[in-house]
Amino acid sequence: MVLGPLAALGVVVALLALFWVLSTFLCICKPSELLVISGRRHTLSDGTTVGYKVLHGGRGLRIPVLEEVNRMDMRLLPVQVEVQNAYSKGGIPLSVHAIANIKLTGDPAYQRNAIERLLSMSPGQIGGVAQQTLEGVLREVVAELTPEEVNEDRLKFAETLVRMAKDDFDKLGLELDVLKVQSVSDEQGYLNNLGRARIARMIRDAQNAENQANQEITEAQASARQRAETAQKQAEALVVTHRNELRAALANLEAQAKAVENEAAVYAETARAQAEQELQALRAELEKLRLECDVFLPAEAERLAAEAAARASAAPLLESGRASAEALRLVAQEWTQAGRDGRDLYVLQHLKELVDVSVARVSGTTVEEINVVDDADGASYRIAIGNFPIAVKQVMQETGETLGVDVAKLLSGKESVR
Repeated sequence: MVLGPLAALGVVVALLALFWVLSTFLCICKPSELLVISGRRHTLSDGTTVGYKVLHGGRGLRIPVLEEVNRMDMRLLPVQVEVQNAYSKGGIPLSVHAIANIKLTGDPAYQRNAIERLLSMSPGQIGGVAQQTLEGVLREVVAELTPEEVNEDRLKFAETLVRMAKDDFDKLGLELDVLKVQSVSDEQGYLNNLGRARIARMIRDAQNAENQANQEITEAQASARQRAETAQKQAEALVVTHRNELRAALANLEAQAKAVENEAAVYAETARAQAEQELQALRAELEKLRLECDVFLPAEAERLAAEAAARASAAPLLESGRASAEALRLVAQEWTQAGRDGRDLYVLQHLKELVDVSVARVSGTTVEEINVVDDADGASYRIAIGNFPIAVKQVMQETGETLGVDVAKLLSGKESVR
Protein backbone atom coordinates (compact mmCIF):
# COMPACT_ATOMS: atom_id res chain seq x y z
CA MET A 1 0.00 0.00 0.00
CA VAL A 2 2.88 2.39 0.71
CA LEU A 3 5.07 1.34 -2.22
CA GLY A 4 2.43 2.26 -4.84
CA PRO A 5 2.18 5.95 -3.95
CA LEU A 6 5.95 6.16 -3.58
CA ALA A 7 6.46 4.70 -7.01
CA ALA A 8 4.03 7.19 -8.54
CA LEU A 9 5.74 10.02 -6.73
CA GLY A 10 9.07 8.82 -8.03
CA VAL A 11 7.77 8.81 -11.59
CA VAL A 12 6.46 12.34 -11.24
CA VAL A 13 9.77 13.50 -9.78
CA ALA A 14 11.63 11.80 -12.58
CA LEU A 15 9.47 13.50 -15.15
CA LEU A 16 9.91 16.87 -13.53
CA ALA A 17 13.64 16.34 -13.43
CA LEU A 18 13.58 15.38 -17.09
CA PHE A 19 11.63 18.52 -17.99
CA TRP A 20 14.09 20.61 -15.96
CA VAL A 21 17.05 19.05 -17.67
CA LEU A 22 15.52 19.54 -21.09
CA SER A 23 14.63 23.16 -20.37
CA THR A 24 18.14 23.71 -19.07
CA PHE A 25 20.06 21.90 -21.77
CA LEU A 26 17.73 22.39 -24.85
CA CYS A 27 17.68 25.78 -26.64
CA ILE A 28 15.00 26.60 -29.28
CA CYS A 29 15.68 29.40 -31.79
CA LYS A 30 12.80 31.35 -33.36
CA PRO A 31 12.83 32.27 -37.10
CA SER A 32 13.09 36.00 -36.25
CA GLU A 33 16.20 35.73 -34.09
CA LEU A 34 19.76 34.47 -33.89
CA LEU A 35 20.77 32.18 -31.05
CA VAL A 36 24.46 32.45 -29.98
CA ILE A 37 25.74 29.61 -27.76
CA SER A 38 29.18 30.64 -26.48
CA GLY A 39 31.65 28.91 -24.16
CA ARG A 40 33.14 26.16 -26.27
CA ARG A 41 35.32 26.35 -29.32
CA HIS A 42 33.87 25.44 -32.70
CA THR A 43 35.52 25.03 -36.09
CA LEU A 44 33.76 26.67 -39.04
CA SER A 45 33.56 25.34 -42.59
CA ASP A 46 36.47 27.53 -43.70
CA GLY A 47 38.69 26.13 -40.94
CA THR A 48 38.38 29.13 -38.63
CA THR A 49 38.01 28.39 -34.92
CA VAL A 50 35.57 30.48 -32.90
CA GLY A 51 34.29 30.28 -29.34
CA TYR A 52 30.59 30.22 -30.14
CA LYS A 53 27.92 28.48 -32.21
CA VAL A 54 25.17 30.29 -34.14
CA LEU A 55 21.64 28.98 -34.62
CA HIS A 56 19.15 30.61 -37.01
CA GLY A 57 15.95 28.70 -36.42
CA GLY A 58 15.81 25.16 -35.09
CA ARG A 59 17.15 23.91 -31.74
CA GLY A 60 20.43 23.06 -30.02
CA LEU A 61 21.88 21.79 -26.73
CA ARG A 62 23.99 23.75 -24.26
CA ILE A 63 26.02 22.66 -21.35
CA PRO A 64 25.05 24.49 -18.20
CA VAL A 65 27.78 26.47 -16.52
CA LEU A 66 30.13 25.89 -19.46
CA GLU A 67 28.04 27.55 -22.13
CA GLU A 68 26.01 30.74 -22.27
CA VAL A 69 23.08 31.50 -24.58
CA ASN A 70 22.42 34.99 -26.06
CA ARG A 71 19.57 35.92 -28.39
CA MET A 72 19.77 38.62 -31.13
CA ASP A 73 16.54 40.01 -32.60
CA MET A 74 16.40 39.97 -36.45
CA ARG A 75 13.17 41.96 -36.82
CA LEU A 76 13.12 45.27 -38.66
CA LEU A 77 14.23 48.42 -36.90
CA PRO A 78 12.92 51.75 -38.27
CA VAL A 79 15.60 54.43 -38.27
CA GLN A 80 15.06 58.13 -38.91
CA VAL A 81 17.95 59.62 -40.89
CA GLU A 82 18.24 63.41 -41.04
CA VAL A 83 21.19 65.61 -41.94
CA GLN A 84 21.39 69.40 -41.82
CA ASN A 85 23.64 71.59 -43.96
CA ALA A 86 25.08 68.73 -45.96
CA TYR A 87 27.05 70.39 -48.73
CA SER A 88 26.20 69.09 -52.16
CA LYS A 89 28.24 69.21 -55.32
CA GLY A 90 28.43 72.92 -56.13
CA GLY A 91 28.57 74.07 -52.51
CA ILE A 92 24.82 74.31 -51.82
CA PRO A 93 23.97 73.14 -48.23
CA LEU A 94 21.00 70.76 -48.18
CA SER A 95 18.80 69.27 -45.51
CA VAL A 96 17.79 65.67 -46.23
CA HIS A 97 15.25 63.65 -44.29
CA ALA A 98 14.93 59.91 -44.96
CA ILE A 99 13.61 56.79 -43.27
CA ALA A 100 15.30 53.40 -43.31
CA ASN A 101 14.44 49.88 -42.17
CA ILE A 102 17.42 47.81 -40.97
CA LYS A 103 17.85 44.36 -39.51
CA LEU A 104 20.55 41.87 -38.67
CA THR A 105 21.91 40.21 -41.76
CA GLY A 106 20.83 36.70 -42.63
CA ASP A 107 24.02 36.01 -44.58
CA PRO A 108 26.20 33.59 -42.55
CA ALA A 109 29.31 35.27 -43.96
CA TYR A 110 28.49 38.53 -42.14
CA GLN A 111 26.70 37.19 -39.07
CA ARG A 112 30.06 36.92 -37.23
CA ASN A 113 30.49 40.69 -37.65
CA ALA A 114 27.10 41.33 -36.07
CA ILE A 115 27.84 38.94 -33.19
CA GLU A 116 31.25 40.43 -32.49
CA ARG A 117 30.01 44.08 -32.68
CA LEU A 118 26.36 44.09 -31.64
CA LEU A 119 25.92 41.19 -29.22
CA SER A 120 24.10 42.17 -26.00
CA MET A 121 23.14 45.56 -27.48
CA SER A 122 19.51 46.65 -27.29
CA PRO A 123 17.50 47.39 -30.47
CA GLY A 124 17.70 51.11 -29.66
CA GLN A 125 21.49 50.99 -29.44
CA ILE A 126 21.69 49.05 -32.72
CA GLY A 127 19.37 51.61 -34.33
CA GLY A 128 21.61 54.43 -33.09
CA VAL A 129 24.69 52.82 -34.63
CA ALA A 130 22.87 52.33 -37.91
CA GLN A 131 21.56 55.92 -37.83
CA GLN A 132 25.04 57.40 -37.32
CA THR A 133 26.43 55.22 -40.09
CA LEU A 134 23.65 56.21 -42.51
CA GLU A 135 24.02 59.91 -41.72
CA GLY A 136 27.74 59.73 -42.51
CA VAL A 137 27.09 57.85 -45.73
CA LEU A 138 24.30 60.31 -46.56
CA ARG A 139 26.68 63.26 -46.31
CA GLU A 140 29.14 61.46 -48.58
CA VAL A 141 26.46 60.79 -51.19
CA VAL A 142 25.11 64.37 -51.07
CA ALA A 143 28.64 65.69 -51.62
CA GLU A 144 28.89 63.74 -54.87
CA LEU A 145 25.53 64.90 -56.32
CA THR A 146 24.17 68.25 -57.40
CA PRO A 147 21.05 69.66 -55.74
CA GLU A 148 19.13 68.99 -58.95
CA GLU A 149 20.12 65.32 -58.96
CA VAL A 150 19.27 64.94 -55.26
CA ASN A 151 15.87 66.59 -55.67
CA GLU A 152 14.81 65.32 -59.07
CA ASP A 153 15.88 61.68 -59.07
CA ARG A 154 15.30 60.54 -55.50
CA LEU A 155 15.17 56.89 -56.54
CA LYS A 156 18.67 57.16 -57.97
CA PHE A 157 19.75 59.02 -54.83
CA ALA A 158 18.37 56.24 -52.59
CA GLU A 159 19.99 53.51 -54.72
CA THR A 160 23.34 55.31 -54.52
CA LEU A 161 22.96 55.66 -50.76
CA VAL A 162 22.17 51.93 -50.35
CA ARG A 163 25.13 50.96 -52.54
CA MET A 164 27.61 53.12 -50.65
CA ALA A 165 26.28 52.06 -47.24
CA LYS A 166 26.53 48.36 -48.03
CA ASP A 167 30.22 48.03 -47.12
CA ASP A 168 29.76 49.74 -43.75
CA PHE A 169 26.66 47.69 -42.97
CA ASP A 170 28.44 44.46 -43.95
CA LYS A 171 31.16 45.29 -41.45
CA LEU A 172 28.49 45.83 -38.80
CA GLY A 173 26.58 42.71 -39.79
CA LEU A 174 23.51 44.75 -40.62
CA GLU A 175 21.33 44.77 -43.71
CA LEU A 176 19.62 47.88 -45.12
CA ASP A 177 16.21 46.57 -46.13
CA VAL A 178 14.38 49.75 -47.20
CA LEU A 179 15.50 53.37 -47.62
CA LYS A 180 13.15 56.17 -48.67
CA VAL A 181 14.07 59.84 -49.07
CA GLN A 182 11.15 61.85 -47.71
CA SER A 183 12.26 65.44 -48.23
CA VAL A 184 15.12 67.54 -49.55
CA SER A 185 15.34 71.25 -48.71
CA ASP A 186 17.78 74.12 -48.34
CA GLU A 187 17.75 77.30 -46.28
CA GLN A 188 18.88 79.53 -49.17
CA GLY A 189 15.80 78.68 -51.25
CA TYR A 190 17.88 77.31 -54.13
CA LEU A 191 15.55 74.40 -54.78
CA ASN A 192 12.50 76.68 -54.65
CA ASN A 193 14.09 79.02 -57.16
CA LEU A 194 15.05 76.00 -59.19
CA GLY A 195 11.44 74.91 -59.10
CA ARG A 196 10.30 78.34 -60.17
CA ALA A 197 12.75 78.30 -63.05
CA ARG A 198 11.60 74.82 -63.98
CA ILE A 199 7.98 75.89 -63.80
CA ALA A 200 8.82 78.90 -65.94
CA ARG A 201 10.61 76.62 -68.42
CA MET A 202 7.69 74.22 -68.37
CA ILE A 203 5.26 77.10 -68.98
CA ARG A 204 7.51 78.41 -71.73
CA ASP A 205 7.84 74.92 -73.25
CA ALA A 206 4.07 74.45 -73.00
CA GLN A 207 3.48 77.79 -74.69
CA ASN A 208 6.04 76.96 -77.36
CA ALA A 209 4.46 73.56 -77.84
CA GLU A 210 1.03 75.18 -78.04
CA ASN A 211 2.29 77.77 -80.54
CA GLN A 212 3.99 75.07 -82.55
CA ALA A 213 0.83 72.95 -82.45
CA ASN A 214 -1.27 75.95 -83.55
CA GLN A 215 1.23 76.65 -86.32
CA GLU A 216 1.14 73.03 -87.40
CA ILE A 217 -2.66 73.09 -87.32
CA THR A 218 -2.68 76.30 -89.37
CA GLU A 219 -0.21 74.85 -91.85
CA ALA A 220 -2.19 71.61 -92.01
CA GLN A 221 -5.42 73.54 -92.59
CA ALA A 222 -3.76 75.66 -95.28
CA SER A 223 -2.29 72.57 -96.89
CA ALA A 224 -5.63 70.78 -96.71
CA ARG A 225 -7.38 73.86 -98.14
CA GLN A 226 -4.81 74.07 -100.94
CA ARG A 227 -5.17 70.36 -101.67
CA ALA A 228 -8.95 70.74 -101.67
CA GLU A 229 -8.79 73.72 -104.04
CA THR A 230 -6.35 71.84 -106.29
CA ALA A 231 -8.57 68.77 -106.27
CA GLN A 232 -11.63 70.94 -107.02
CA LYS A 233 -9.83 72.65 -109.91
CA GLN A 234 -8.68 69.28 -111.24
CA ALA A 235 -12.22 67.95 -110.92
CA GLU A 236 -13.62 71.01 -112.71
CA ALA A 237 -11.00 70.67 -115.45
CA LEU A 238 -11.83 66.99 -115.76
CA VAL A 239 -15.55 67.83 -115.97
CA VAL A 240 -14.88 70.44 -118.65
CA THR A 241 -12.71 67.95 -120.55
CA HIS A 242 -15.38 65.25 -120.40
CA ARG A 243 -18.02 67.82 -121.35
CA ASN A 244 -15.97 68.88 -124.38
CA GLU A 245 -15.43 65.24 -125.30
CA LEU A 246 -19.18 64.67 -124.98
CA ARG A 247 -19.92 67.68 -127.16
CA ALA A 248 -17.40 66.49 -129.74
CA ALA A 249 -18.93 63.02 -129.69
CA LEU A 250 -22.44 64.50 -130.06
CA ALA A 251 -21.26 66.73 -132.90
CA ASN A 252 -19.66 63.72 -134.56
CA LEU A 253 -22.84 61.70 -134.15
CA GLU A 254 -24.94 64.58 -135.46
CA ALA A 255 -22.60 64.92 -138.44
CA GLN A 256 -22.83 61.20 -139.11
CA ALA A 257 -26.62 61.31 -138.75
CA LYS A 258 -26.76 64.36 -141.05
CA ALA A 259 -24.59 62.59 -143.59
CA VAL A 260 -26.77 59.48 -143.41
CA GLU A 261 -29.86 61.67 -143.68
CA ASN A 262 -28.41 63.46 -146.72
CA GLU A 263 -27.45 60.15 -148.28
CA ALA A 264 -30.97 58.87 -147.64
CA ALA A 265 -32.46 62.02 -149.15
CA VAL A 266 -30.21 61.75 -152.20
CA TYR A 267 -31.02 58.07 -152.52
CA ALA A 268 -34.75 58.79 -152.16
CA GLU A 269 -34.57 61.57 -154.73
CA THR A 270 -32.64 59.33 -157.10
CA ALA A 271 -35.12 56.52 -156.58
CA ARG A 272 -38.03 58.94 -157.10
CA ALA A 273 -36.48 60.22 -160.33
CA GLN A 274 -35.88 56.68 -161.54
CA ALA A 275 -39.45 55.72 -160.63
CA GLU A 276 -40.74 58.81 -162.40
CA GLN A 277 -38.75 57.90 -165.49
CA GLU A 278 -40.08 54.33 -165.40
CA LEU A 279 -43.60 55.66 -164.87
CA GLN A 280 -43.28 57.99 -167.86
CA ALA A 281 -42.02 55.09 -169.97
CA LEU A 282 -44.96 52.95 -168.87
CA ARG A 283 -47.36 55.78 -169.60
CA ALA A 284 -45.89 56.16 -173.10
CA GLU A 285 -46.14 52.43 -173.71
CA LEU A 286 -49.69 52.43 -172.34
CA GLU A 287 -50.65 55.32 -174.63
CA LYS A 288 -49.17 53.48 -177.59
CA LEU A 289 -51.15 50.35 -176.75
CA ARG A 290 -54.30 52.40 -176.17
CA LEU A 291 -54.01 54.07 -179.57
CA GLU A 292 -53.37 50.73 -181.16
CA CYS A 293 -56.41 49.18 -179.52
CA ASP A 294 -58.73 52.16 -179.93
CA VAL A 295 -57.82 53.06 -183.48
CA PHE A 296 -55.88 50.44 -185.33
CA LEU A 297 -57.46 47.21 -184.12
CA PRO A 298 -61.10 48.35 -184.37
CA ALA A 299 -60.45 49.90 -187.80
CA GLU A 300 -58.74 46.75 -189.01
CA ALA A 301 -61.52 44.63 -187.59
CA GLU A 302 -64.20 46.78 -189.21
CA ARG A 303 -62.34 46.66 -192.52
CA LEU A 304 -62.09 42.93 -192.40
CA ALA A 305 -65.73 42.67 -191.23
CA ALA A 306 -66.89 44.93 -194.03
CA GLU A 307 -65.00 42.85 -196.57
CA ALA A 308 -66.47 39.73 -195.11
CA ALA A 309 -69.96 41.27 -195.05
CA ALA A 310 -69.59 42.32 -198.63
CA ARG A 311 -68.53 38.85 -199.62
CA ALA A 312 -71.34 37.47 -197.54
CA SER A 313 -73.92 39.68 -199.22
CA ALA A 314 -72.62 38.67 -202.57
CA ALA A 315 -72.35 34.95 -201.80
CA PRO A 316 -75.05 32.47 -201.04
CA LEU A 317 -76.07 31.60 -197.49
CA LEU A 318 -73.25 29.05 -197.08
CA GLU A 319 -70.71 31.53 -198.17
CA SER A 320 -72.30 34.01 -195.83
CA GLY A 321 -71.81 31.60 -192.92
CA ARG A 322 -68.26 30.89 -193.96
CA ALA A 323 -67.63 34.58 -194.21
CA SER A 324 -69.02 35.12 -190.70
CA ALA A 325 -66.85 32.35 -189.36
CA GLU A 326 -63.87 33.71 -191.20
CA ALA A 327 -64.61 37.18 -189.76
CA LEU A 328 -64.80 35.82 -186.24
CA ARG A 329 -61.58 33.88 -186.85
CA LEU A 330 -59.86 37.01 -188.09
CA VAL A 331 -61.13 39.01 -185.12
CA ALA A 332 -59.90 36.28 -182.75
CA GLN A 333 -56.62 36.21 -184.66
CA GLU A 334 -56.25 39.94 -184.34
CA TRP A 335 -57.15 39.71 -180.61
CA THR A 336 -54.53 37.01 -180.19
CA GLN A 337 -51.94 39.00 -182.11
CA ALA A 338 -52.66 41.98 -179.89
CA GLY A 339 -51.23 39.85 -177.07
CA ARG A 340 -51.25 40.51 -173.33
CA ASP A 341 -50.77 44.24 -173.65
CA GLY A 342 -53.82 44.62 -175.87
CA ARG A 343 -55.93 42.52 -173.61
CA ASP A 344 -54.78 44.49 -170.60
CA LEU A 345 -55.49 47.72 -172.36
CA TYR A 346 -58.96 46.49 -173.25
CA VAL A 347 -59.64 45.58 -169.65
CA LEU A 348 -58.35 48.96 -168.44
CA GLN A 349 -60.60 50.75 -170.98
CA HIS A 350 -63.66 48.86 -169.71
CA LEU A 351 -62.59 48.83 -166.05
CA LYS A 352 -65.38 51.22 -165.03
CA GLU A 353 -68.04 48.92 -166.56
CA LEU A 354 -66.50 45.91 -164.77
CA VAL A 355 -66.48 47.73 -161.44
CA ASP A 356 -70.06 48.93 -161.92
CA VAL A 357 -71.23 45.41 -162.75
CA SER A 358 -69.38 43.98 -159.73
CA VAL A 359 -70.79 46.62 -157.36
CA ALA A 360 -74.29 46.10 -158.75
CA ARG A 361 -73.99 42.38 -158.28
CA VAL A 362 -72.87 42.76 -154.64
CA SER A 363 -75.43 45.50 -153.98
CA GLY A 364 -78.17 43.21 -155.15
CA THR A 365 -77.50 40.95 -152.18
CA THR A 366 -80.01 41.44 -149.34
CA VAL A 367 -78.90 40.89 -145.69
CA GLU A 368 -81.82 40.63 -143.30
CA GLU A 369 -79.90 41.10 -139.96
CA ILE A 370 -76.27 41.38 -138.76
CA ASN A 371 -75.27 41.12 -135.08
CA VAL A 372 -71.91 42.72 -134.32
CA VAL A 373 -70.16 42.05 -130.96
CA ASP A 374 -67.73 44.92 -130.33
CA ASP A 375 -65.24 45.74 -127.52
CA ALA A 376 -66.10 49.47 -127.55
CA ASP A 377 -63.18 50.17 -129.92
CA GLY A 378 -65.18 49.78 -133.18
CA ALA A 379 -62.89 47.04 -134.55
CA SER A 380 -65.64 44.47 -135.13
CA TYR A 381 -67.91 47.05 -136.78
CA ARG A 382 -65.10 48.12 -139.14
CA ILE A 383 -64.52 44.48 -140.09
CA ALA A 384 -68.23 44.01 -140.81
CA ILE A 385 -68.38 47.16 -142.98
CA GLY A 386 -65.12 46.18 -144.71
CA ASN A 387 -66.71 42.96 -146.06
CA PHE A 388 -68.46 44.94 -148.85
CA PRO A 389 -65.18 45.91 -150.65
CA ILE A 390 -63.97 42.34 -150.15
CA ALA A 391 -67.11 41.03 -151.87
CA VAL A 392 -66.65 43.49 -154.78
CA LYS A 393 -63.00 42.38 -155.03
CA GLN A 394 -64.10 38.73 -155.17
CA VAL A 395 -66.60 39.43 -157.98
CA MET A 396 -63.98 41.33 -160.02
CA GLN A 397 -61.52 38.49 -159.45
CA GLU A 398 -63.99 35.96 -160.79
CA THR A 399 -64.74 38.23 -163.81
CA GLY A 400 -61.01 38.52 -164.52
CA GLU A 401 -60.62 34.73 -164.34
CA THR A 402 -63.39 34.45 -166.95
CA LEU A 403 -61.48 36.79 -169.27
CA GLY A 404 -58.16 35.15 -168.45
CA VAL A 405 -56.85 38.31 -166.72
CA ASP A 406 -55.69 38.75 -163.10
CA VAL A 407 -57.24 42.12 -162.30
CA ALA A 408 -55.35 42.60 -159.00
CA LYS A 409 -51.96 41.95 -160.60
CA LEU A 410 -52.95 44.07 -163.61
CA LEU A 411 -53.71 47.04 -161.39
CA SER A 412 -50.43 46.51 -159.43
CA GLY A 413 -48.36 46.18 -162.64
CA LYS A 414 -47.63 42.42 -162.15
CA GLU A 415 -50.36 40.81 -164.37
CA SER A 416 -49.53 37.42 -165.87
CA VAL A 417 -51.43 35.61 -168.61
CA ARG A 418 -53.20 32.46 -167.52
